[in-house]
Amino acid sequence: MTIDDRMLKELGVEDVEALFADIPTDIRKAGLTVQNGLDEHEVVRQIREMLSSDLNSEKAPCFLGAGIYDHFVPAAVKSIVMRSEFITSYTPYQAEISQGMLHSMFEYQSLVSELIGMDVVNSSNYDASTALGEAATMCHRILPKKRFLIPEAMSWEKKSVLRNYLWGPQMEAFEYGYDPYTGGIDLNDLATKMDDVSGIYAEVPNFFGTIDPTVLELKKRFPEVPLVIGIDPISLGLLTPPGEYGADIVIGEGQSLGSSMNFGGPLLGIFGCKKEHVRKMPGRLIGMTRDNTGERAFCMTLQTREQHIRRSKATSNICTNEALMAVAAAVYLSVVGPKGLEAIAKANIANARNLMARIDELDGFDAPVFKAYHFNEFVVRSVVRPEKLNKHLARKGIIGGLDIAHHVPRMNEHLLFATTEIHSEADHDRLIAALREVA
Repeated sequence: MTIDDRMLKELGVEDVEALFADIPTDIRKAGLTVQNGLDEHEVVRQIREMLSSDLNSEKAPCFLGAGIYDHFVPAAVKSIVMRSEFITSYTPYQAEISQGMLHSMFEYQSLVSELIGMDVVNSSNYDASTALGEAATMCHRILPKKRFLIPEAMSWEKKSVLRNYLWGPQMEAFEYGYDPYTGGIDLNDLATKMDDVSGIYAEVPNFFGTIDPTVLELKKRFPEVPLVIGIDPISLGLLTPPGEYGADIVIGEGQSLGSSMNFGGPLLGIFGCKKEHVRKMPGRLIGMTRDNTGERAFCMTLQTREQHIRRSKATSNICTNEALMAVAAAVYLSVVGPKGLEAIAKANIANARNLMARIDELDGFDAPVFKAYHFNEFVVRSVVRPEKLNKHLARKGIIGGLDIAHHVPRMNEHLLFATTEIHSEADHDRLIAALREVA
C-alpha cells in the first residue's frame, strides 16, 4: 500500500477525485493541457496564457470592498518585509536572539496605539473577525454577562466567526438595527436589548461605508458596558480615534496598511484596549527594557495564552500572530507618515463623493442610498439585479460591487461599491460607461 493509498484510507475516501467533490463539476477540468517534455520557460509561458483570461485587480479596476481594499502599497514596504530576517521570522520564543523582530513589533504597537488612540495594542490577531471574537470574550471577562450586541448590518463572515467564539462561554450575539435613512445605529432599538449585556460592538465606518456620529453617544448612554469599536485604519488619517470617544477596545482589519488583497489573506487583526483592561487582553505585548549591561532591549512583557500560563487562566488559544503583516503595517505607517495618511484618507473620501454623484446621475441607479457622510464605500440601489449587473461589469473588464443581500438579507437589489486612492478618473469613467449600458 502506497502512502497515498494509506492517506485515502485514513480519510475514508475511495480516490483522490473525492477530495474535490465540493468543487462544482461544471468548473472542474480534467487537468492542465500542458504538453510533456516542454522546457521550464515554455511551461511558464503557456500557463501565463491560460491565466491571462482571468479578471484580477492588476488589470481591471476593482470596486469590491467590505473589509478588504485595493490600496496602493509603496515599494519600500514590499522591499523591507521581503528581507530574510523578517520573512523567515516566527513567534520569537527566544527573545534574546529575536531582538530585531521584537523591536519591529514594538514599533507596530506604538504606531497603531497612536493611530487608534488606545493605551495598549497587542501584536497581533489573525484578522478583524478573530479580533472581534477575542474582543467579545474579553468583554465577558470584564463584565460577565451573556449578551454581546452587534449591528445587523455586518459581514456574515464576522458574525459566523464571532458565534464560534461565543459558543465556549455560552454567550449569545444579539443584533441591533440601523436607521433606514442614515444607515447608522438605531439607538432606540439598541436600548431595548441592553438586558444582560457584556459589550456593544459598532463600526466606524460601518458596513454601509457611512461615518455614523451616533457612536459618540454610546459610552455616554451606556457608561458601564464595555464598548468595542471596529475601524478602518486608513480612515483614521482624518477621523477621531475611538479612544477619544470612550472605546474600551478597538479592533480592525489592518490589511489596508501595506498589504495587498492577497485573495483574502493573510490579513492582520488590529487589537487595542485601555490600560486598565490589559490583563484581560488576548495575545502578547512587546515591551522595551534594559539588559544587564544597561543597553536597550526588547522583551515579551505579557503572554496570556495557554502555551505560557495555566490553561484555565489563558485569555486565548490562538498560538501565533500575523507578524509579517504587522511589520508591513509598521513600515507603511512610517513611510507615509501622519500627513501622508491624511492625504490618502482625503483622496478616498473625494473619490467616493465623485463616484457617488456620477452613479446617481444615471437612470436606474440611486447613490448613495443612505444620507450620511461616507468614507470610501457606499450603497447603490439598482434596477438591475446585482448578480446580473456584476456579470455585465466583468464582461467589460471591471470588478463590480458587493451584493449586500448575502450580508443584510432585507437589502435586495443593493450593491456596496468601494473606491480608493488607487482609482483614477479613467477607472471611474469605465465603470460609469458600463453602468450606463444597462441603466
